Order: sequence, then C-alpha cells, then structure tokens
Amino acid sequence: MIERGFEKEKLDAEEIRELERLAFLARGDIVKMTTLAGSGHPGGSMSSADIFLLIYAKANLRPTDPFFPPRDRIVISHGHTSPGVYAALGRVGFFNIDAAISTFRQAGSVFEGHVDSGVPGVEWNTGNLGQGLSAGCGMALASRLLRLGYHTFVLMSDGEQAKGQVSEARRFAKKYDLKDLTVVIDYNRLQISGSIDEVMPQDIKASYQADGWEVIEVDGHDFLEIYQGVREAIYKEDTPAVIIAHTVMGKGVSFMENQREFHGRTLTSEEYKAAIAELEVEDDLERYRTLRQEGMFMEWRPQRPIPSLRVDPGDPFTYEAEEKVGNRKAFGRALTDLAQKNSSRTNGTPIVALDCDLASSVQVEEFERLFPDHFFEGGVQEHNTATVAGALSKEGALTFFADFGVFGVDETYNQHRLNDINDTNLKLICTHTGLDVGQDGKTHHCIDYLGVMRNLFGFKVIVPADPNQTDRVIRYIANRWGNFSVIMGREKEPVITKEDGTPFFGSGYLFEYGKGDLIRGGDMGAIITMGGMLHRALKAWEVLWEKGYRIQVINIPCPLDPDREILREASRTGLIVTYEDHHIDTGLGSRVGNILHEEGWHVRLRKMGITSYGASGKSGDLFKLQGLDEPILVGVVEEEMGRKANGRL
Repeated sequence: MIERGFEKEKLDAEEIRELERLAFLARGDIVKMTTLAGSGHPGGSMSSADIFLLIYAKANLRPTDPFFPPRDRIVISHGHTSPGVYAALGRVGFFNIDAAISTFRQAGSVFEGHVDSGVPGVEWNTGNLGQGLSAGCGMALASRLLRLGYHTFVLMSDGEQAKGQVSEARRFAKKYDLKDLTVVIDYNRLQISGSIDEVMPQDIKASYQADGWEVIEVDGHDFLEIYQGVREAIYKEDTPAVIIAHTVMGKGVSFMENQREFHGRTLTSEEYKAAIAELEVEDDLERYRTLRQEGMFMEWRPQRPIPSLRVDPGDPFTYEAEEKVGNRKAFGRALTDLAQKNSSRTNGTPIVALDCDLASSVQVEEFERLFPDHFFEGGVQEHNTATVAGALSKEGALTFFADFGVFGVDETYNQHRLNDINDTNLKLICTHTGLDVGQDGKTHHCIDYLGVMRNLFGFKVIVPADPNQTDRVIRYIANRWGNFSVIMGREKEPVITKEDGTPFFGSGYLFEYGKGDLIRGGDMGAIITMGGMLHRALKAWEVLWEKGYRIQVINIPCPLDPDREILREASRTGLIVTYEDHHIDTGLGSRVGNILHEEGWHVRLRKMGITSYGASGKSGDLFKLQGLDEPILVGVVEEEMGRKANGRL
C-alpha cells in the first residue's frame, strides 16, 4: 500500500515494489489502449509512466473525491501522453481502468486522444504544447490568493521546452516567487522528427538556471530518485524548481526503446503480442475489443464544481454629457471600485488584474497602486499572460486581463481557445481596437476581433457605446460566470444622451446581455451600430432628421448575440444600414445579415465597414478614407432612400 504525501524522507521497499508492479501494468494498459484504438502516442506515454505513477500516487489527492478544494493541482503539459496519464490514474484508483482501455479515442468517450479535464484527476485540457507551465502558474497564484495551500505540479516533455511561451512562464514564475510550483520534464531526448538536438538544439538545464530556477536531475525510471527529487523541490525555500527526469522513449519494451517512430505510431498485431509477452501482463485485448463494441463508457462521471462568485457589484457611476471620460477610463474606475467594495469581505471572491506592459494605456494603474498584491504585470509576454489569467479565473479568482486588441485577441487566439475549452471565467478587456487607434497604423488596428472571437463557442463579446454603458457592463460580467470579452477604442467616447440631453445609459439603465438599445426612433429605415460608432451615427441622424428622413438608430452591444426582437422591428422599416469600425465581412453586418436570412425577414441590407487595412493618421481621417465618416453615412442613407422611393429596394 502506498501512503500519500511527500512527508516521508524516502520510499520504503514495499512502496517501491508496489509502484514497480503498477508500472508494468500501466505500460501494458498503454500498449492495449493504443493498439485497440489504432492511434495514439505510446512511446512518450511509456517514458513518462513512472513519473505519472509516482506523482499521482503521492500527491495530496483523493481518488474518491477528485475535486476537493485543497488538492494538489497536476497539469499534464504534453497532453498527447494521455494513455500514460489514464493508465496511472486508473491504477491508483481514480476509475476503472477497463473504461479507459476499451474506449480510448472512441467517439463519446471522455478518454480523448489528448488529456481531458472530464477525466477525474486531470485538471487542464492540453494538446497544444508549451501552455501547461503557464496554466500551472495560474493555479499556483490561485493557491496563494485563495489561501488553499496546495502544491502545483506541471509535467512536461523535453521537445516543448523550445517554445517561447515556456520561457515566458519560467520568468513569470520566478518573478512572482511561485515556490509552490514544481516542473517535471520527461527528458527522453526524442520527438516526432528526431532527437531534440537535431530538431531544435536547446540547453534545457541552462535555460531554467538562467531564469533563476532550482534544477534537479534524476533517473526518470527510478522511483526512489524521482521521489527524492520531488521532495527536494517541494521543501526548497525560495524558488520554483524543475526536475529533469532522464528517461527512455518506449521504456519497458525492448524493440520500442529509443525509437522515435513510436512517438506517434501504434503497434502491429505481431508487435503487440511481443510487447505484452515482454511486459508479462495478461493479453486480454479481445475482451477489450468486445467492451469497445458494446461502448463501455465510464459510469462514474463526477462533475467539476464551478466556484461561486461572491462579488458586490457596487453602485454604478453615471457620467454626465459634458464629461470627457471615455470607455477605457470608465473600465479602470469600475474595476478599482469593485476591488474597493470587495477588499474587506472575508469570504468574497478575490479580484485580480493582469496586464502586459500597458497599465497606463489600459487604465489599470490605479488598481495596481491600491491593490499591488492582486495585480500581475506579465511584461511583453501576452501568450503566457493569457493562459495564466485563464487558469487563475477557473480556480475561483475574478480575473481581468486587459490588453490592446491586437495583442489580447489576435496574438493570443490560441491561448483563449484553450481557455474556452477549459471552461474558464476570464474577463478579457481589450482597448485600442479598430481604426479608432489612429496614428499607430495598420499593425495596431484590431479590426477583426468579432471574426476571431466568434469561433470560440463559450466567449461572449460586448462592445459598450459609452462610459456609462461600460461601467455597467463591467459590474455585470463580474457576477456572471463565463468568458467575456469587452471591446473598446482608444479615443474618449462621448456620453450618449437621450433627445432631452440626459445620459441614455444613466440612472435606471440595466445592462442585459443580448439586449439592444433603440437610441432614436423612426419608421423609414434603421442604422444599426455598436461601440464608438454610435456617437457618429447620432451625428448623422441629426442631419438626416433635418432633411426629413425618420431613421432609427440602434445600438447592438452584443454583436455575436444581437437582439432579434429589435432587429425584427428594424426590418419592418424596409432598410437596415449596418455601420461598424470592423472588417466588413466578419463583423456586425454579417451577423445581422445571417439573422435576417435565418428569420426570413425581407429587408434591404447595406453594410458599411472596414474594407482594407488602415493607414497611419488621425482616426477621423482614417474613417473618411474608409468611407465611414458621418457625411458618407448620411449619403448612403440618402442613396438608399432614393432607391426606396423609386421602388428599387
């Protein structure tokens, strides 16, 4: 019997014998499940098997209660070694190993080809190499902020150490003194295309040492050495540690050992029989084949609890028409106010903010000044910061990641995709979007954020129109679980008013996701817009009104989930003009057009948006160059009114 924990100075002989017995069974499991599925990664799974078994057997975990809050967190960064992970988890009691073997990579099974957090014992879905250490950093931060006291282990491959995000995470972990974080690297020196020295030479040990980590080297197939290395890493005093575990690809089967082809190739029937014989485990593949045909899915599927959000949203600020605040400033003030309202609550949800060397631009400097222990400066390391923020949010901290649009959306799409797959609770705040960025030029004009984010099934996108709506949006998302992206520009958006001059989104206004806003009424057509374009549309409306055109102006703050009822009413006017500071083919206009077609509403649709990369210049000039300034909008509506009068709509 193996006792849990790393308190003992060393493993006793009985524990070592039991681990060695399980190791043979686990390698047999790996061979069986990959052979049965006809795909998978047996080689690396077998080289990591002893590491997996030791960590899962000794960490502070409860197989019968896999989600108890102070459990140790284990991130498998090299997710393709899922056969080894499932074998280890099954053999230490998390589930019936038969379910993993028989349904590995079968449609509908939780035992997917890359580790999946639906499996008890798996904390984070991985597959894209190089992101696991960043996720581990987020979990280690959460342990500190939530005062849970757990240890975070990140198990990695050697090949992925070449990725830039890994070095970003190393620096972040050292900067924030994540001493309760231990990395274990399976150093088998082989990857898909050959040896790591041939594919991309790197000095893994020197890289970690250069970033201030403690480096420990062990034999990755010696349980006593692995245990001692982990124990040394855990009980060090002041720095994160990495264990480089020297291993053998395909360990345990002689013809597989040190053969890179078995990184991603399964065994032939003859090779399978030879491997099973050498491992001296039962050849029961036919039984598993029958179970697979019957669909033996895991019966026990514990549900991962969603952390409760205990946040006082406070009272919204209302900005008057003459105040020049802008959306990003309103975000910063709302965030700070939320933190101040909740900082003294003993059982409240901790509020944190992350930034990538843009604190003054994204307006989180005041938050940093008042709450330095809850602010994390990631530097010019957007990939790492995005993943850290996602993992931190999933663990129960209310996490805001603020960045420019081209960095927070475009550059980090893959990280947010993995966040979304992992059901995080990230609040992504992106400023400096669209042509509104102006003189910084085309490389900094994020004009495709909707086209990008609409591919993520779980992200909700909100584009507030003015500082009042922004304030209320921030308070709204603080109390809603899920991934939200709030988009705003660079310039100071003016306060949107009613016709009597009072704030439209002021006293009495409540933001509701998916609800549109009828800003001005009319029955001859409708201008549908969002964000910083609304005040421009209202200027055009004034001109059109004087010319006798009664046109609606509608604000759609949730462009991926627009208000269908308000669109229905707009369609009854016979004309809709969509007006946006976004790529014309992937933004609001296209979403509105899809809905009109789906619903069968017959209406003339005219889309106005960005049709090419912008230039460097003042935002007003850029809008004019793109055919998006107010006079051109007036001209488009007049043109459509002429078509309508001539019966050509």
